[in-house]
Amino acid sequence: MLLSVLAKAAAQEVKEIRGECEILDLVMDSRKKSEKGLFFCIPGARFDAHDFAPKAIENGAAALVVTHFLPIDVPQVQVENVRTAMSLMAAEFYGHPDREMKLLGVTGTKGKTTTSFLIKAILEEAGYKVGLIGTTGNMIGDEYLESHFTTPEPIEFFKLLRQMRDAGVHAVSMEVSAHALHMNRLLGVHFESGCYTNLSQDHLDLFGTMEKYFACKKTFFAPCWLDNAAINVDDETSAEILRDITVPRTTYGICNNADLFARNIEITENGVHFTMKLFNTHEYPAELKLTGMFNVYNALAAAAVCLNIGVNPEVITAALAKVKSVPGRAEILDTHTPYKVLLDYSHSPDALENILSAVREFAKGRVISVFGCGGDRDALKRPVMGEISGRMADYSILTSDNPRTEDPFEILKAVEAGIKPTGGQYIVIENRREAIRHALQIGQDGDIIVLAGKGHETYQEIMGVKHPFDEKVVVRELLEELDQ
Repeated sequence: MLLSVLAKAAAQEVKEIRGECEILDLVMDSRKKSEKGLFFCIPGARFDAHDFAPKAIENGAAALVVTHFLPIDVPQVQVENVRTAMSLMAAEFYGHPDREMKLLGVTGTKGKTTTSFLIKAILEEAGYKVGLIGTTGNMIGDEYLESHFTTPEPIEFFKLLRQMRDAGVHAVSMEVSAHALHMNRLLGVHFESGCYTNLSQDHLDLFGTMEKYFACKKTFFAPCWLDNAAINVDDETSAEILRDITVPRTTYGICNNADLFARNIEITENGVHFTMKLFNTHEYPAELKLTGMFNVYNALAAAAVCLNIGVNPEVITAALAKVKSVPGRAEILDTHTPYKVLLDYSHSPDALENILSAVREFAKGRVISVFGCGGDRDALKRPVMGEISGRMADYSILTSDNPRTEDPFEILKAVEAGIKPTGGQYIVIENRREAIRHALQIGQDGDIIVLAGKGHETYQEIMGVKHPFDEKVVVRELLEELDQ
């Protein structure tokens, strides 16, 4: 594809074009080998990719997208915003595959992963071939693909959509992160239906305030993004979205009046049963093998999205009953022990409170919480999460999550500052493997051990290095060691 054709696709951003050439690849990492690649010089908070343009050219890049022309003898396109231009050019380069499929997006602080999984299951029950894009990985049908972000960068995103469409995918269920909206990763993409789950404290390291975080989420519910929406009316922030929304919407909830709501809810360690009521006239018995009240909300969210695109309620309930688990989301591990071990990605205050509250409802013994907080992220939530575990768990084991470039003991001090005033029993074991070992050693009949924070992740990031750390594997290995 000619550079001028790509520039035309991003005309709203282009200031000037110098030179022409054939483009065979799109690149945003200067270290990546390419043949006739177009390298996007993205200015960042820590690094400016303009400085790495010579390296990109050395590795095969034939042209550059810049905010200012560089003294390098290759064709260049000067733009106002490189990220915006990258989204528009990537869509053009891969032939706008988003226009050939139904896109269904889920945004909110919690529930995105589970809801998108449930949407995929429902659509497959309805006869669609479905793609999935999200935190736990990308999928084409049952095939897993590598994933780096909840919502991929534009080059990866449109390349993935093209791969999905070429594989015969009819619909894509995907998570829409606040980061992606903030960074224009999905510019120009249109969704047939979008869902708002909830809002709670997270990502303040990027947005600074909850108001800015919410404002970013709210931008998704505009006609330029969606044909229709599904909104959780039980979340207090939804009122503002519903006040301003102009696209058709379906509301769902449990506590407030809604188009779709749940009644007669029964929660056990093996799942939930409830009655799904539509427009207060039609009732459908629903069963879910995922436990916790929050999964009732996730089921309603998925149902509302699928109702919006014409899926029958009977198909929805049949699909929900077949879902056995979602990776790292309230996932009970097969340990064959008198106590249960539950894996959950809860890495924010509200998510930790939700999972501890859920297991408290059916725990016959103690609730043992094993958790930490990530480094280089919102530090304000650390004492808050300490307070929650101290108040809600019978015993807390404070340990490392992904300390990244921070001192893990400094992170733990902040968590400890929140747990101390609660008077809850706790211990600090920085090494996460040893913390899990301790939990397994003290587990008794009827206890539930909640491994919170890592969920589906298969690594632990320490000082810029990702070390293998899959908690399913770790638990299995430790139980074998303890048996011996």
